[in-house]
Amino acid sequence: MNPKLLSIIVLLLWVSMVQAQIPVEVFGGDKKASFDMMFFKFFKNKEGQNSHFLFFTRERAVVDYKQKATSNLPQFGFTEAFSYNHPSFKGFAPVLVGQVLNRGTFAKTGIQYAHMSATLTVFGWSVVALESKPDIDLFLLLRYTPSLNKKWHLFSQIELINALPTDQTTDFSFAQRLRLSLKKADWQLGLGSDLSAAGRKSYTTTQNTGLFIRHEF
Repeated sequence: MNPKLLSIIVLLLWVSMVQAQIPVEVFGGDKKASFDMMFFKFFKNKEGQNSHFLFFTRERAVVDYKQKATSNLPQFGFTEAFSYNHPSFKGFAPVLVGQVLNRGTFAKTGIQYAHMSATLTVFGWSVVALESKPDIDLFLLLRYTPSLNKKWHLFSQIELINALPTDQTTDFSFAQRLRLSLKKADWQLGLGSDLSAAGRKSYTTTQNTGLFIRHEF
């Protein structure tokens, strides 16, 4: 990645983090442990109101308990996205996505959808990498946090992360992340499960189930 572009991304990330609540999740499963920070935030205009520009960021690290010197190595992912959300688009927006993963650096573009209310979040995109024989990425986040009483809320979240390759020699990849807990103030503690499948004619599946704790700093 171009150093100047990386510097701009880091600066924008820092500005957004200062202005936003930062939810951090630590998940301990029966096979792997993960650290996850994800949020999206509208940039403010001169009047202090939300502009049409939305910034999404996610930093994620996964450690396999069976890690060895040359196998089951830690997995890292950094995803930053910028979208232009005009009210006339009814939640849809063009989006640019940059990703740094273990397997390389990728620039992607496509269409995003965002709906955020007090209790319901629907956020997702369909993007394609700017390269020959790219993967088509389909991402969907559903979060529902209704009030149970004055102090407690339900916290439920489903993530779908799918990679559909256009190269016939590359495997399909499907992942689902499920979270269910009680929420009090800025804390959530509950059950989680990460499911994945990869392949083409036949699939290799994994399941990692355990407990997570999440806090909004």
